Amino acid sequence: MGDSNGFSFQDIIKKSVLHLDAFRNVSYIDVIIGLISSFLIGLFIYYIYRKTFRGVVYSYNYNLTFVLMTMITTIVIMTISTNIVLSLGMVGALSIVRFRTAVKDPLDTIYMFWAVAAGIAVGAKLYPVAIIGSLGVGLAIIWMSRRKIREQPYLLVIRHADTATDELRSYLTKLSYHLKSKTVRKDFIEMTLEIRLRDDNTAFVNELSSINGVVDVALINYTGDYAQ
Repeated sequence: MGDSNGFSFQDIIKKSVLHLDAFRNVSYIDVIIGLISSFLIGLFIYYIYRKTFRGVVYSYNYNLTFVLMTMITTIVIMTISTNIVLSLGMVGALSIVRFRTAVKDPLDTIYMFWAVAAGIAVGAKLYPVAIIGSLGVGLAIIWMSRRKIREQPYLLVIRHADTATDELRSYLTKLSYHLKSKTVRKDFIEMTLEIRLRDDNTAFVNELSSINGVVDVALINYTGDYAQ
């Protein structure tokens, strides 16, 4: 069924197929500016992730993917915006891609979505949206991460003999803690406590380990990846 101008959907498809040289609508200058912009925004995301990372093990390769993801998304958007056939083919090709890498921290998913969103904005030539939006997201992450630094959660794992129970209980009253788990064995007792520290003063770990009957004491940064 045609419209008032005599064109139908089939005519649009045929025109797209016969004019695959529509890339002339995207100049080399646009491609270069888009790639440079997406690269710089990707570096900004890279810096924010590295600056605010609070996990156990920092992954350089994972952080590097944010830069490449921003640039690749820009290329994809520039490609599919030029021709309807190419856009349908790109959607079909991307639909068979499967990502099997598990993302443990939900915040890492936000960084991935940020990189994709910035790449889409740059590919659509919405540079103010990409730049101002990325600055706003980055400042928000930095501000919230600094508020978190004021009080960091840790897991305190204490393995001790039954004879040290009373002295440990008396010492732990000085700390603000929540008991996460307690395992009682024949030779020793193991307790896992959640505590919060405002600074890096961990002298209490040495004091706990010096108590008679305490086998070992471990202090672990708690990021939510451990079983609760």
